[in-house]
Amino acid sequence: MSYPPPPQGHHEYYLPPPPPQRTNGKSIASMVLGILSIVIPYIGFLFGIVAIILAAISLKEIRRTYEEGRGMAIAGLVCGIVGSLIYAILIIIFILVMAAAYNY
Repeated sequence: MSYPPPPQGHHEYYLPPPPPQRTNGKSIASMVLGILSIVIPYIGFLFGIVAIILAAISLKEIRRTYEEGRGMAIAGLVCGIVGSLIYAILIIIFILVMAAAYNY
């Protein structure tokens, strides 16, 4: 990409536009795993935990390096928490039903 030369006789300098900022890869991974933790049964609990960890690491990195991806990290964090809670509640219900059936 070439830029036009500065006009002659002026002492103004034209700088090229800054390069686009990178998106944090961990924030992308946390969002994907967070969504998968809600959608995929059985193993979704593990995906949720990994999504929460990656989102926390990614938010810390974004704060330090000014990368893009804060919204994706927050979405991964929320989806990971929701997915983990869904499966935790299902496990508790299963245990309670099994305990009630055993005592019956």
